[in-house]
Amino acid sequence: MSALMTRNKKKAAIVGAGPGGLATAMLLAQRGVKVDVFERADVVGGRTSIHSGAGFKFDLGPTFFMYPRVLREIFDTCGFDLDKELDMVRLDPQYRIIFGAGGQIDATSNLEKMKEEVARISPTDADALEHFFNDNREKLKAFEPILQRPFHGWKDLMDPGLLKLLPLLRPQLSLDGDLGRFFKDERIRLAFSFQSKYLGMSPFRCPSLFSILSFLEYEYGVYHPIGGCGQVTKVMAKLAEKMGVNIHLNDEVKGFDFDGKRVTKVRSASGMHATDATVLNADFARSMTRLVPDSLRNRWSDKQIDKKQFSCSTFMLYLGIKGKYDDLKHHTIYISKDYSDNLDQIENKMTLSDDPSFYVQNACVTDPSLSPEGMSTLYILLPVPHQTEKINWDEEQARYREIALDQLKKIGLDDVRERIEYEYMVTPKNWDEDYQIHLGATFNLAHTFKQMLHLRPRNRFEDLDGVYLTGGGTHPGSGLPVIFESARMSSKLALDDLGLSEHSAGSRIKNLLKSGPVRASARTA
Repeated sequence: MSALMTRNKKKAAIVGAGPGGLATAMLLAQRGVKVDVFERADVVGGRTSIHSGAGFKFDLGPTFFMYPRVLREIFDTCGFDLDKELDMVRLDPQYRIIFGAGGQIDATSNLEKMKEEVARISPTDADALEHFFNDNREKLKAFEPILQRPFHGWKDLMDPGLLKLLPLLRPQLSLDGDLGRFFKDERIRLAFSFQSKYLGMSPFRCPSLFSILSFLEYEYGVYHPIGGCGQVTKVMAKLAEKMGVNIHLNDEVKGFDFDGKRVTKVRSASGMHATDATVLNADFARSMTRLVPDSLRNRWSDKQIDKKQFSCSTFMLYLGIKGKYDDLKHHTIYISKDYSDNLDQIENKMTLSDDPSFYVQNACVTDPSLSPEGMSTLYILLPVPHQTEKINWDEEQARYREIALDQLKKIGLDDVRERIEYEYMVTPKNWDEDYQIHLGATFNLAHTFKQMLHLRPRNRFEDLDGVYLTGGGTHPGSGLPVIFESARMSSKLALDDLGLSEHSAGSRIKNLLKSGPVRASARTA
């Protein structure tokens, strides 16, 4: 490439090396943009990174990897094969659900086996399974194009195609209400709605659209990437750098220089960096209130952000364990006996439950590489309120640790305390202060009807020029598949604005990278 072409290349600055930022970096670099990614931490991945200690490795945040189709398409666009770059194991059963009210289900995508699992709890509901899957297959097919396009304002809602879909959306029903059309037993409804916690929401408040979350798991599978979900972002960073992307670790962005409402330079710990397009992949509320003067923001001023609803948080224990729990599934979800009260405490009362629901990952039954030989890892997550004056985590964390360890007895783990070799704890206060997540709300802005589509922060950020958003805080929302979808939308908008979209002259810049990736084939566990 000539020196002139190098000088004339468009520049993009990406704040945050999470999955959305890395996917955006790859897509922009593929079109010939000079991309710099700035990450405050010493590793890539953001919440989708690996925490290590004493030879144990844990996913910091997401542990479910589902619907890899979106990332597979992004890799393909950039000249890579996801299935050669990443070793993934499809889990069967996907997870075990244990109900405090009695009974359990080993969730499987094998329809006949799943009918048997459901029938052990509610025989009449087993016959509704096929109807539920068919209904959601139709819903996903209809709404997928909507979730793949940006929304710039209310006028986008007047699209005749979208209006035709309203009967499928059933806006008058919550997720639990929608499931009530199929399943009478509350436990079965919970088995297909606990996934609303991926959005940080209660199934009794979550919009009915999100029944597609559980459907995606059964239709397309739940995967474990060998090395953890953090391995996904490690691989993406490696490929991005091969494409010419510069990833700056330990290089926190301190602010921006503006020409009117356009960001012209990024000020980071390493200095000043000129940019033609700026992509925010950091936590939306935290980055806006810290990096952009309030006077430059209208729709998303500090006052407006304070009025928004944010998701719950999580209390985390990452435990390195002597020996293994061979009878414990890779994923186990315990749903407390009074789940609705548990959710009310989290979302409304903002108090801590004495009988919390929880999730445990026992990844070493699938992936022994995560621990020293003869040992294993336990990842324990309890949904809790986001940061509030009602809870002092400096005082509560020790007590809640004991509650968390006691709760493990309800899934058959009676001896965890004496087997702990390594321990790391994260509370909402840590998410807020150490990981820079607004209010410690680990699932970002809540996914209410008042905060969806054009009412979320938009992929082309409306309050500034040349600024784009990716990640869980923008449209379409939280969860790895939709975060990757947001990256596709935001990168396309940026390329359009830079004159480098598919039909522009800049699109003819060739990807010079020809080296082929290496990987073992996918397998099932």
